[in-house]
Amino acid sequence: MKNLNKKGLLGYILGIVLLCLIDQLTKIAAVSALKGNFPFVLIKNVLEFYYLENAGMAWGMMSGARIYFLVLTVLIVGVITYVIIKMPHTRHMLPFFAVLTVLASGALGNFIDRLTLGYVRDFIYFKLINFPVFNVADIYVTVSVVCFAVLILFYYKEDDFSFLKKTGTNKH
Repeated sequence: MKNLNKKGLLGYILGIVLLCLIDQLTKIAAVSALKGNFPFVLIKNVLEFYYLENAGMAWGMMSGARIYFLVLTVLIVGVITYVIIKMPHTRHMLPFFAVLTVLASGALGNFIDRLTLGYVRDFIYFKLINFPVFNVADIYVTVSVVCFAVLILFYYKEDDFSFLKKTGTNKH
């Protein structure tokens, strides 16, 4: 099995840059259009664009734990990057590669906010179910985690991840 080559690593980096750019542009647009204004109602009592500065996570939990979130993000993206580098460069692993790229992008999109602003800019609100206000990076994380679970449960087998096991140190 051939590990990810430079072209694959470049794809990972470019994917992250593109997805983070989309996230940051939507946040800039939200600040411009929504900050200090009434919510923009897309579907009455269902979906609104509502600007919120969130120093924590969903519903403001762990507010003020900025350093914790920054360190956790660095660790998560580091692990994802390690897996991406070790991963075999095959068509079979492409869905896993894509999911990890989207997950890293979501983590880094909110990391950028926390690092530069001290909070995350959220602006999408499902009023119908009082879901926490969220942003595009949150969508990346949520969708990638769901896809990751589906892939692990229904697509990949344990042997597909043998590239993560240490070689030459197996004790039987």
